[in-house]
Amino acid sequence: MPRKTHCLQVSFLLCRLSMKPYVLLVNPWIYDFAAYDYWMKPLGLMYMASYLRKNGLDVRLVDCLDGYAPQAASMALRSRRPPRRKPGGHGKFLRQRIAAPPPLGMIARPYHRYGIDPEVFYAMVRSSGKPRAIMVTSMMTYWYPGVIAAVRILKDIFPESPVILGGIYATLCPEHARAHTGADYVLTGAGEGHMDLILETILGISASYRPDTDNLDALPYPAWDLLPHVDQLPVLTSRGCPCRCPYCATRILNRKFRRRRPWLVVDEIAHWRKTLGVKNFSFYDDALLVHPEEMAIPLLKDIIIRNLDAGFHCPNGLHLREITPDIATLLFRAGFRTLRFGLETTDRDRQRALGGKVENVHFEQATAYLREAGYKSDDIAVYLLCGLPGQSAGEIRESIRYVQSHNARPILAEYSPLPGTELWDAACQSSPYPLAEEPLFHNNSLLPCAHPTLTTPEYHELKRRSRGL
Repeated sequence: MPRKTHCLQVSFLLCRLSMKPYVLLVNPWIYDFAAYDYWMKPLGLMYMASYLRKNGLDVRLVDCLDGYAPQAASMALRSRRPPRRKPGGHGKFLRQRIAAPPPLGMIARPYHRYGIDPEVFYAMVRSSGKPRAIMVTSMMTYWYPGVIAAVRILKDIFPESPVILGGIYATLCPEHARAHTGADYVLTGAGEGHMDLILETILGISASYRPDTDNLDALPYPAWDLLPHVDQLPVLTSRGCPCRCPYCATRILNRKFRRRRPWLVVDEIAHWRKTLGVKNFSFYDDALLVHPEEMAIPLLKDIIIRNLDAGFHCPNGLHLREITPDIATLLFRAGFRTLRFGLETTDRDRQRALGGKVENVHFEQATAYLREAGYKSDDIAVYLLCGLPGQSAGEIRESIRYVQSHNARPILAEYSPLPGTELWDAACQSSPYPLAEEPLFHNNSLLPCAHPTLTTPEYHELKRRSRGL
C-alpha cells in the first residue's frame, strides 16, 4: 500500500466507528488557466456543517483546495516548486497541468487543476466510510469541471449516497448543473433555506433545528474545526448588498440585505483567536463600509478596545465613498492590512451606468484620508474593471493613469459575465461566445465581452501599465 494512502486511511479510521448519521462535505477543485488563494475558504459549506451538527448529524470534510494536504510535500518534491504561502494566510494552490476542455482549446495558455491529487481525494473519501449523503459546494460558474470531476469520483465510490450540489454555480446555472454534473439534487440560493428537504426528504430525519435566515446573529459559528490546518478565516458581517451594481450577482445569491450586530462579529473573531490561534481574518462582505455607523465604526472600535493582536484583510471591493478621516484612522489602528476598493472606472458616464455608487472625487478624498492615517500608496489598491461590454481600451488606459497619478495601485479586474445580472443581455449580445449555452465562456481569462480595441497585445500592455512596468 502506498505510504500516503496508508496515512490517510489511518487518519480516517476512527470516523468509521461513529454511530451517528454522517454527511460528507466536499469542496471541489478549481479548473482554470489561473487561480490564487486570496484568503479563500468554503464559508457557506462550513455554515451548513454547523446546521447539520445542530440536528444531531456527524459531518466530515474533504477540501480539494487544502494547501496542507498530506501529499503536498511529495508533490513539492516532485516539482521542486512547492506552493508558496504568505504569512498573512494567502498564497498559491497546489496545481497540476491538465488538458483544457475542448471549448477552451483555442486559448494558448496552460490549464491546471488546482488542489490535491485525485488519487488522494479518492483515498480520503473512501476511507471515511459510507455517508448518508454528500454535499458539494461550487464557486465560479466556469469552474464547474472541478465539480463534475469530484461528483464522478463520489458516485463511483458511493453510488447509493445522494449527492447534493449547492453554491454559486448551482445557483446561477441550475439547469446546466442538473444536466451535466451528475448530482442528485441541485439547490439554489442559501443552503439553510433547504434544510427541511435535506433533513426530512433526503436524510429521513426530523429537523430539530432550523436556522433563522433573517437573523444572522442567531446562526451558529461555522464548523472551522473541521479544517486540518487554519492559517486564516473569513468572517461574515452581512449577507446581500444594498447596491445594485449591474455586473454583480450578489442580489441573486442573497435577495435581502441582512447584518449581524458588530460586537457579536468581534466576539466570533475573539473566539477563533483564542480556540484556534488564528491571527488573520478576511472580510468578503460586499457592504462592510456601507452605513458605517451601523457596522464599520462600532466593529473597528471594538477590535481596537479588545486588542486582539490580529490582522485583517479585505480582498473584495470596499466602498470608497464611505472613507472619512475617522474611518481611515480606525482601519489603520484596528490592523486592517489588505485594502481593496471598487472604483471600476474613472469614466463618468460609465460610473453612472454602473449604478453611480462612486465618483472620482470620492476616490481622491479617500486616498488622501488613507495616506494621512498611515497607509502607504502600495497599500491602497483599487479595482478597475476590464472588458465590460462596450468598454474601449482607451477608457481602461485612462483609468490606470488616473489612479496612478493619485498615488494608488490599480488592479485590473477582468469582467466575467454572470447569468441573471443586469449586464447579462448586453454581455450575450457583445460576446462572440455562446455565453448562455456554455459557462466555460464566462471565464474572465477570455475577456469574453472585450471591445474590438481591447486586443490581446493591448490587454497585456495595460496589465504591464497597471503594475507600473
